[in-house]
Amino acid sequence: MKILHVISTLDVGGAEMHVLSQVRGQVARGHEVRVAHLLGEGALVADYEAAGAHCIGCVGKGPLALWKLRPHLRWGELVHSHLLRADFVTAAAVCLFGSRRRLVSGKHNDERALLRPLVSRLHGLVGRIPARTIVLSDHVGRFVAEHGRVPIEAQERVYYGIDPTPFSEAAADSASRARLRAEFGFGADDLVLLCVARFAPQKAHEVLIAALAEARQKAPVRLLLVGGDPFGDGVERARAVAQDLGVEQDGTCVFAGIRRDVPALMGASDGFAMASRWEGLGLVFLEAMAAGLPVLSTTVSAIPEVVQDGVTGQLVAPDDAGALAGVMVEWAGDPQRRQALGEAGRQRVNAEFGLDRMVEETLAIYEDVVAQA
Repeated sequence: MKILHVISTLDVGGAEMHVLSQVRGQVARGHEVRVAHLLGEGALVADYEAAGAHCIGCVGKGPLALWKLRPHLRWGELVHSHLLRADFVTAAAVCLFGSRRRLVSGKHNDERALLRPLVSRLHGLVGRIPARTIVLSDHVGRFVAEHGRVPIEAQERVYYGIDPTPFSEAAADSASRARLRAEFGFGADDLVLLCVARFAPQKAHEVLIAALAEARQKAPVRLLLVGGDPFGDGVERARAVAQDLGVEQDGTCVFAGIRRDVPALMGASDGFAMASRWEGLGLVFLEAMAAGLPVLSTTVSAIPEVVQDGVTGQLVAPDDAGALAGVMVEWAGDPQRRQALGEAGRQRVNAEFGLDRMVEETLAIYEDVVAQA
């Protein structure tokens, strides 16, 4: 099958990494894959090409993008758009160039733009164009039905899947763990919590940093923040909070920037923490669980579908720095509890969130769409 993916960006993010995994699986099964993106720096282009895809490049998001997509839409037997901007652009393009019956839309998040009445109404029209809409969680499906006006009957749910091997191997690498902890100045008795996320309001870094400052008064808790903000000043704003609270100057909170060694960083950490205000699913939660890390997060959106509160991690209300701090202090004094949560998470990923299952379920939807086109 000839598959064209159109995505808003090819910069590092959960949706982009998910599509990369899909591309690897699709190429490995003998399919031809092309990928186009609308904006951004294209930091993952080399990764996609190494996975076997032909990257068309950045086509823009205006009318010219439609024309640039035209030959690739005609080439593709199946077209899959990802994220809201790409959904709108690709839907317009297929209506112009005749690929409408072969379009699939991928919903990776409960996108806040759909809460705006005008966007919701427009999406209610655009959302009828794809032959099928794939949502990555039950929560996102309900959100898209209510705010995106795409009925549940037109949706298929396919949970993210990952290859746990890089994360389980990194967790077992004691030499790498010791080296990285020394590199960041973390002590053997420190509770090191890792957060890997874009510095966007959705991720509430300022709440996590406030929780750290509170917990640090009672326990040796450290926080390693990994990620950037290619579209804004999120890193600078988070650093300002950390400096105001005095946790960056003393090394309690470390800003590591964008890293390509996330499995190793997970292996060097004792837990994963993210104070999300909303989350479509959270690929990084699966990665942390695969590494055997307990997860500390919030009760919002699809997170409880992935992280079982009290079983594979602990969930608190959003924007509650005090509750986050309480769990941090608790974990610092109870390594057996952390280990039990982490092991349960590892088992859950292996049993329910496998990569092959995700790829096969997605390809089955593609085949059904093509057959009915």
